[in-house]
Amino acid sequence: MEAPCSNLLHIQDSVTHDPVHAHPLLQDMDSYRKMYNESIKDGNAFWKRMAEELLTWFRPFERVCNVDLSDEDCAIPEDGCVSWFEGGRLNACYNAVDRHVINGRGKKVALLHEANEVGVCRKVTFETLLKCVSQVANALLSMSVRKGEVVTIYMPMIPETVYCMLGCARIGAVANLVFSGFSSSALATRLQSTRSRVLLTADRLNRGNRLVELMPVVKDALLVCPHVEYCVVYQNSDQSVPRDGLEIADQLTCQSHSSALSDLSNSMAGIVQNFHHLIFYDFTEWMGKERMYCPCEWMDSEDPLFVLYTSGSTGKPKGMIHTTGGYLVYASLTHKYLFKVREDDVYACMTDLGWITGHTYVVWGPLLNGTTTCMFESTPLYPNPCRYWDFVQRYKVNIFYTAPTAIRALMKYGESEVSKYDLSTLRVLGTVGEPISPSAWEWYYRVVGKGKCSIVDSYWMTESGGILLAPIPGVTPMKPGSCCLPFFGIKPALIDPNTGDELTSKGIKGVMCVSKPWPSMARGMHGDYKRFVCTYFEPYRRHFFTGDGAYLDKDGYFWITGRLDDVINVSGHRLSTAEIEASLASHGTCTDVAVIGIPHDIKGQSICAFCVPKRGYEFQENLTFELCQHVRRTIASMAMPDKLYLVPALPKTRSGKVMRRLLRKIAAFEFDSLGDISTLAEAEVIDQIISVVRRQGGHK
Repeated sequence: MEAPCSNLLHIQDSVTHDPVHAHPLLQDMDSYRKMYNESIKDGNAFWKRMAEELLTWFRPFERVCNVDLSDEDCAIPEDGCVSWFEGGRLNACYNAVDRHVINGRGKKVALLHEANEVGVCRKVTFETLLKCVSQVANALLSMSVRKGEVVTIYMPMIPETVYCMLGCARIGAVANLVFSGFSSSALATRLQSTRSRVLLTADRLNRGNRLVELMPVVKDALLVCPHVEYCVVYQNSDQSVPRDGLEIADQLTCQSHSSALSDLSNSMAGIVQNFHHLIFYDFTEWMGKERMYCPCEWMDSEDPLFVLYTSGSTGKPKGMIHTTGGYLVYASLTHKYLFKVREDDVYACMTDLGWITGHTYVVWGPLLNGTTTCMFESTPLYPNPCRYWDFVQRYKVNIFYTAPTAIRALMKYGESEVSKYDLSTLRVLGTVGEPISPSAWEWYYRVVGKGKCSIVDSYWMTESGGILLAPIPGVTPMKPGSCCLPFFGIKPALIDPNTGDELTSKGIKGVMCVSKPWPSMARGMHGDYKRFVCTYFEPYRRHFFTGDGAYLDKDGYFWITGRLDDVINVSGHRLSTAEIEASLASHGTCTDVAVIGIPHDIKGQSICAFCVPKRGYEFQENLTFELCQHVRRTIASMAMPDKLYLVPALPKTRSGKVMRRLLRKIAAFEFDSLGDISTLAEAEVIDQIISVVRRQGGHK
């Protein structure tokens, strides 16, 4: 496939940044290549060594993988069925907590929790963590929760959420963490899908200047989940926790239900019937009465550790299952190498536990490696846009991992806000969630990192369990906007979408797949293995299909061009929205950009862009024209937006994801059918965007 006419061709020839700070485990690119080649050519020996070095096994495994990894050309089975470290027995919680206490590091801080308000901090040592997790585990056992049972957790960014995750793992229960910004219908769907008997939650969510009451959401979800027997509520407010289901039923009969469930026609008798069996507990009392030690359940390497649902924006949510042994090995290894972790580092991943990044790189990876990991409950803009930098200065953070959307949001406040703070402790800066534009990369590197920090631009997904491609800090030469090279054991393949053939030349663009199994790959979808196979393994035989497009430059570096379902077909020309967004961002006048496709009678689709101008450019005449011409210059005339709106902000979820479906609706003047907007970080943004579109005219 020919390389597209795009700004990627210009970017990939830009000056390569040399890495800084030597890596404690790898000396140079030759050592990376040697280790990588071993992981591909003799995967059995490589992963055996890693598993034995990184984890404590109660019983050794008998076979590394059911696929012969000694064969360099081995591929993923057509049905996607793989197993790792067969016969091995271990416990995730023991590896993340107990062994650090046993090895004399019990007094070391395991969790450093920054609350919503500045400077309100809780420090939890490994010793205290072991006691609290054991209490939660014993409390779950008192409810007859057993190995293999799914426990649903719907809680904010507080240490108690981690106690619940680890408590489940300690007794062999499967944690089903639901992002606390999700609506009642989303929570209900996940409760129903997993048939959870136990729901662990909180009464309130504190985030920025917003206080979100979670109990109304929980009540509405429980209304359609009669299988739930226990609801444990952590009190984030001074409101009392209901003691039984009848109390909830009485409350529900006196109030209207949320709009998400307003179509239900439950009679009052039905409401009482659904709730009469429910038992509610105050979390602190529930946990506090239990013993401070609970023995660990021995788990088979392939026993499920957690199930995590994708957002389901394109259909029914997908509950991805991750198992114990393989996931833990990969989480530990990627965290150790890709973040250049040292013994006394303070590591901060600024994401929510409700996403896979929170699972792997807030909880499991850092704790497995005995690292002090930070939990951040607030937002980067509360109470001011200096919150991140103040956080880094106060806690002397060494490794900082956040999303490009947060970086772009902070860029518009300028360099002076960053320069007020001492960020000299930083060594590694990471990005996650979406491709980072070269302009945002450069700002992050130059302004935040002072040109002295490595940038780890990581590419991965819920289904992969851990990072697939990223530069190794201090080793891999970096390129702004590129996720660079594959991690150990990952064999990426670019596929021609028309022929299904693997593309081997450099300077090409294709479909990003992985051709070799790796330990942390998902083992299936909860309750729907057929859909799992159809989604990830049938599109391109014996390859794992990521759903992304990618470009391979002349140096063998990978550039992610965006989701393949985020492609606009304009008069037969397939254009990547990510590519157009990168072009608009490179103009230098906008802090945030989103591009969508709108149905068009003649072209099939037309291009619509939403741009957030930097401070000082909001009222600049001809900015719209200049931005469109810039796209024409950097990509092609066919990529020019037909409509470009200058808006104060983009609609985003609290995890930073742009809700493009809302932009499509607004651009089409479908203001009355926006659907569920409960996960938006700032709902008022919608009215502001609608006002702009009304004023300028939309795609009617």
